[in-house]
Amino acid sequence: MIVETEAYRPEDPACHAYKGPTMRNRNIFGPPGIAYVYLSYGIHKLLNVVCEPEGVGSAVLIRALRPSDGEDLMAQRRGRTRNLCNGPGRLTQALGVDLNYDGQDLTSGSLTISDVGAPPEGIVETTRIGITRGTELPWRYLVDGDEHVSVPPKATWGRR
Repeated sequence: MIVETEAYRPEDPACHAYKGPTMRNRNIFGPPGIAYVYLSYGIHKLLNVVCEPEGVGSAVLIRALRPSDGEDLMAQRRGRTRNLCNGPGRLTQALGVDLNYDGQDLTSGSLTISDVGAPPEGIVETTRIGITRGTELPWRYLVDGDEHVSVPPKATWGRR
């Protein structure tokens, strides 16, 4: 279950779409439901889900999830049994997501995101982390108190 996300919109200076399309960011301008995967700091692959109509550069970064199946494989990929998916780089390593997933449809295939019913209780909005621009925007959403969240919020803006 996804327990933490961050939104990135085209008018946001922290969004890869802010300066327009390039070869590196072309998939953030794709149709909704596809993956936008990129390399951060030359080390971490980060998984985003494109969420606006084709041509609008906008995506949601998947920052953390609560594993419900496959923990042994995740632990093998990560080389550890704790903190498997509590951060966007750890999450992609645990899931085996690499740059080949960039542009793939997340509604079918080997990696999918599915609606499993009502969202969890206690979703809060707070400011984003791990960026230097647009940090004041309350576009980080997480399940308050969930042990799998990457970093607990210092303050929240509201509940959902």
